[in-house]
Amino acid sequence: PDPADDDRPFLYLKDATIPPIYIITLGLILIVSLLAVRVVAGPYDRMRPYADLFLLGVAFMLLETKSVTGFALLFGTTWVVNAIVFAGVLVAVLAAVEVTRRFRTPPLPVMYGVLLAGLLLAWLVPNAWLLSLPLPLRAVAAVTVAFLPIFAANIVFAKRFADTADATTSFGANLLGAMVGGCLEYAALIIGYKGLLIVAALLYIGALVLLPRKKAALV
Repeated sequence: PDPADDDRPFLYLKDATIPPIYIITLGLILIVSLLAVRVVAGPYDRMRPYADLFLLGVAFMLLETKSVTGFALLFGTTWVVNAIVFAGVLVAVLAAVEVTRRFRTPPLPVMYGVLLAGLLLAWLVPNAWLLSLPLPLRAVAAVTVAFLPIFAANIVFAKRFADTADATTSFGANLLGAMVGGCLEYAALIIGYKGLLIVAALLYIGALVLLPRKKAALV
């Protein structure tokens, strides 16, 4: 088998595969998630207009996973590092909401462009270069690379969610997407954590394609 590396640090896996017990567990989680969202948010056919919000939820969980693992590599796998990353994600969410509420932001297609550019930057910047930097510069560079796409993704979500006609149903679609994304992140066992950036980019492109044309032009 291929040796483990920083992108696939899975010493316990002989081959690039998802163990059957993982698949069974993730399947059960998805079933429970489907039932729970159905009870809270209503029939799934009402979520069809919010398919883009579903994809936003899936992709965002992949971004969060990549950020956690990236910071663990750069600064160590400790509860402090994980707490900082999750706090940073929450701050990015709050900042995006406040920026959207207080300032006029670019239209959604433009913000999708910023988001995809951030994903490209995260793909191009090698971990080896970040590790070669002094700790203060490494922290600044890592935060910029990791949280630029997260911030842009939250701007996209905030603008789109603010324009929905049914907050409960649309949020249910997004929540269901987050559940699916939490399961899909285990694809890193096969494609590596960096590969999650490609999957996230494809999901965001799909969300842009599914964005209602009128909203794409006006929001």
